[in-house]
Amino acid sequence: MTMTNRKPVAVVTGASSGIGYELARQFAEHGYDLVIGAEDGGIAKAAQDIQALGATVEPVQADLATWDGVERLWNTATAGGRHPDAVAINAGTGVGGEFARDTDLRAEIKLVQLNCESVVHLAKLASRDMVKRGAGRILITSSIAATMPGPYELVYAASKAFDLSFAEGLRYELKDTGVTVTALMPGPTDTDFFERADMTDTKVGQGKKDDPAEVAKDGYEALMAGKDKVIAGSAKNKMQAASARVMPDPAKAAMHGKMSEPGSGQK
Repeated sequence: MTMTNRKPVAVVTGASSGIGYELARQFAEHGYDLVIGAEDGGIAKAAQDIQALGATVEPVQADLATWDGVERLWNTATAGGRHPDAVAINAGTGVGGEFARDTDLRAEIKLVQLNCESVVHLAKLASRDMVKRGAGRILITSSIAATMPGPYELVYAASKAFDLSFAEGLRYELKDTGVTVTALMPGPTDTDFFERADMTDTKVGQGKKDDPAEVAKDGYEALMAGKDKVIAGSAKNKMQAASARVMPDPAKAAMHGKMSEPGSGQK
């Protein structure tokens, strides 16, 4: 599939569903061609759907928790001398449960590889290319979970704190290069995250969630405006993030734990 030279190109990871899919739609609706990646076969159907918006879309089915998966995505994105104008590093996963007694270590290590290692890998490739050209936009999906300790999903929350810190630090390093970095910080969103993380029996898993299309719209607009970060979705998310700035860590951990504790949805 050949992209024209007349349209900008965006790369979006985790684009087979949820926030990533909606981010890809945002780019397509605003005149971008796309390279989209995800581990599951749904990425091909997502590409077909998004192409109906008038964009040329190249799907890459690859495990982005691996070195080879990230390299394959980037090689596709830069094939033929292409230079992506925007990169949305969104792919991520969660693991719920009590760390010492319940959760699977291999799943948590893979979480770190996807949520952290692949973020560093793809951001390195993208930022090097963009800095050489003096232009580009990078969006990194973090979470409001980054603002507090995260009992019962603690590796996930820690990974998102890493993503936020990484995005803000990289933004500062690139401040005079023409390249911007924006952190997207959603709250609970209506995706398959809670099912995949085994958190459907928790208060947060059973509670009200934001529309991923609205979250993606907030993220896209913040990226285009060159903002450092955006707390996306409902006013509740913004209030929670604001309160986290003044609450002591033990209080934040207790607040988070009441929402994420296994079985809390039945209490």
